[in-house]
Amino acid sequence: MASPSRARQELAQEAARIMLDDGIRDFGLAKRKAAEHLGVDARHNMPGNLEIQDAAVERSRLFASPASRAAYRGRLEAALVVMERLEHLEPRLVGPLLQGLVESQPLINLHAFAETVEEVILEMGDRGIHCETGERRYRSRQGREQRIPFLAFRGPDDTDVELTVFPLDGLRQAPPSPVDGRPMQRATRADVERMLAEAGAEEAAATAE
Repeated sequence: MASPSRARQELAQEAARIMLDDGIRDFGLAKRKAAEHLGVDARHNMPGNLEIQDAAVERSRLFASPASRAAYRGRLEAALVVMERLEHLEPRLVGPLLQGLVESQPLINLHAFAETVEEVILEMGDRGIHCETGERRYRSRQGREQRIPFLAFRGPDDTDVELTVFPLDGLRQAPPSPVDGRPMQRATRADVERMLAEAGAEEAAATAE
């Protein structure tokens, strides 16, 4: 019988595999499916969301094909272009792309900050960029639900971009992460430039093997 720590690790790896292979975003569902597949009691010794996320990133990089590595680098490049063009909105990269997940999911998630979403919509229109609009629900650290508008549009190289527009003071207080409840990680343009350099180096190393 596997030790509790080993069993927990196996559950994390299986849940990560399920999330990557099946495109599942719900950690709870992935945990239950993993427990069912491994024939263990889902009520005991379950891994945390962060453990599963780390396992997913590791797995995605371990089994990444040359095409998926190139696509990951391409999405970082596209994100950087959008961030440069919208620099006055102080955009931040968030989500799976920031976490380093090498996957087929092409969505680029960005946070931006403005007095009103309407001014951003008008600017996009002036640039000839058609946007779909919607809302995301976030919980503040005080537990209050917030509805934050987002714009969805096509980015460079036909990428999909989702730009969530927070009030100006939202730059100082990131919403809780759905992974661990802590303030969501956000990356600046300089951070993305470093990620892009690292991705290029990893891609070159993988090609040389």
